[in-house]
Amino acid sequence: MTLAIGLTAAAKARELRRFMLQTNSIRRRKYAGWLLVIVFCVLGLWPNDAASAAAKPEERSSQKVIIAYSSISGNMAPLWVTYEKGFFRKYGLDVEIVLVEGGSRAAQTLASGQASFAQMAGAGVIQSTLKGADIVMIAGILNTMTYQLIVDQGIQFPEHLKGKALAVSRFGSSSDYAIRFILDKYGLIAQKDVRILEIGTQPDRLAALVKGKVQGVLLEPPQSLEAKKLGFHILVNLKMLGLEYQHTGLATTRALIKSQPELVRSMMKAYVEGIHYYKTEPKASLPILAKYLKTGNAEALKEIYEDVGRALVPTKPYPTLKGINAMLQEIAGANPEAAKSRPEQFVDPTFVKELDDSGFIDQLYKAKPLVIAEKPPRLPDQPVSYVVRAGDTLSHLAEWFYGSALKWQKIYQANRKVILNPDYIYVGQRIIVPAVT
Repeated sequence: MTLAIGLTAAAKARELRRFMLQTNSIRRRKYAGWLLVIVFCVLGLWPNDAASAAAKPEERSSQKVIIAYSSISGNMAPLWVTYEKGFFRKYGLDVEIVLVEGGSRAAQTLASGQASFAQMAGAGVIQSTLKGADIVMIAGILNTMTYQLIVDQGIQFPEHLKGKALAVSRFGSSSDYAIRFILDKYGLIAQKDVRILEIGTQPDRLAALVKGKVQGVLLEPPQSLEAKKLGFHILVNLKMLGLEYQHTGLATTRALIKSQPELVRSMMKAYVEGIHYYKTEPKASLPILAKYLKTGNAEALKEIYEDVGRALVPTKPYPTLKGINAMLQEIAGANPEAAKSRPEQFVDPTFVKELDDSGFIDQLYKAKPLVIAEKPPRLPDQPVSYVVRAGDTLSHLAEWFYGSALKWQKIYQANRKVILNPDYIYVGQRIIVPAVT
């Protein structure tokens, strides 16, 4: 059962009271049960086999765990799939997942003990930790941004952005960081060469683009798909620019890690199995996406799955230290504590590394590997639409299609609108390979 927290103050209070009463009730039952065990053992009345069972954690009933997630977006799919397919139950966890909208609220939920874990934006972990919260990221689910810079037809190249207006949700947000990163990559200065406006949510930003209030917006699937259907096009896809950024991860508290390491270990085992299932079972995963995103748009669901789930969610979910360092540098101007901090202060990769070193994760993908389609046959005398897969470069594609790696520029020139830098093509990107002439 999924609940929403935070829509109104009254609703939030009611939900939090319910969670606290539920948690306290569970604790009272546990304490009462253990008290009876102690009394009976002291009196010599408790059967030996029962006492032995009580002493073994793996034989106890499932442990109640609340996991928060901070948004309704395709980035949250690994948690949804892990929950829906029963991997938490497999490792003895009785999980309830709870929507707590916004990274700051999710961080507060963790810090207050209302949830044991949270799948949330890395920015929320960093900002809360800088303020003294006991929060740490234990897994990286999305280590880049999925934003696409969607622009009107009059903008064909980055230099055409000069003098134009772009929309972000708010200053200091991830969309604001991404816009400034893009502009810097192309030698443009924010608020001098290009105006940046605070517009709000992705639907609000798209509406502003449609009405002509701005000439470009950052969108993620499925809103980006809707924009393309309306006649707008992608100028920049952040995946092409090699941006590392701790967009989404799994967080908990250091106190929980210290007091219940086995709980965290079980959580991580379930989680990496859920990720494996998500990446290798599209037919079963897409209905789960549809359920939580509340959409039956098959095209949008497929785009989210292919562009985000299969292409970007890592098989070994280490947090990105480079991405966290970039975020610290970005906020250092407003928060001097960020400038003094090291990325390692915000992560604890211990449990991912344990599973990696033990071969646990490799064994999952050995048993059921990712399915990668075979490359198409040699190029016919007509252009071919090709989807980039892991390991591809323009040189490799030129070698495959034309028999010469030196002809990579032929592919690059045919895709100048979507390939902004020939060194950056990304898994899942669709390009055109021109015919032999």
